Amino acid sequence: MELTWYGHSTWGVELGETSLLIDPFFDNPKTDTSPSDLDPDHVLLTHGHADHIAHVGEFGDATVATTPELAGYVVDEYGIDEDNTVGFNMGGTIELGDAFVTMVRADHTNGLDTGYENSGGMPAGFVISDTNPTKVADEQSETFYHAGDTALMSEMKDVIGSYLEPDVAALPAGDHFTMGPLQAGIAADWVDVEYALPMHYDSFPPIEIDTDDFVRAVNGNAPGTEAVVLDGDESFEY
Repeated sequence: MELTWYGHSTWGVELGETSLLIDPFFDNPKTDTSPSDLDPDHVLLTHGHADHIAHVGEFGDATVATTPELAGYVVDEYGIDEDNTVGFNMGGTIELGDAFVTMVRADHTNGLDTGYENSGGMPAGFVISDTNPTKVADEQSETFYHAGDTALMSEMKDVIGSYLEPDVAALPAGDHFTMGPLQAGIAADWVDVEYALPMHYDSFPPIEIDTDDFVRAVNGNAPGTEAVVLDGDESFEY
């Protein structure tokens, strides 16, 4: 599995012959990539805030997978063909090419397009694996957890870590709107991953951080986890 961070919460995932893009938002200072540079098979959306769905309309040939509420929204507002959407929900696992994608909770708000007059339903995270993560032991699979925009929550320990068993986690660390470095370090311990990668930071002033704080928090709270801080557009393979 190859993971590429395009800044903020935007990730590319290459798994076998399948490419996925999560939360396409390229108006952030960490990336020099433009949407036209990418041609993913599938786009995953964690929730409806503008800094997570801004460029979904540029990927009309991809399958967009998200909650039913948000799938309907991007059809109406971003010109996505309804036949190119897959609506699913918390706890559900769908198969997208070579990837199994399980939707999990995220503790956050979800006003569509950051317009709080409309709700997009529950925000989400995704667990992406090369095998069905609910049916095989951890050592038999490669599994990536994209936490979405979230606070620290007990489900990380009780369900995601113990049941879905990710190897690598992308964790929001910018504070203010999500977890900060300390909570992200605790989350790394709770999901019991080999590698923890920070995201959702430095895109605008309220979420600017020193990533050394993230590294220290992971080292202090999750001694079995290695903190990996990527540059924008940098890839990580495992």
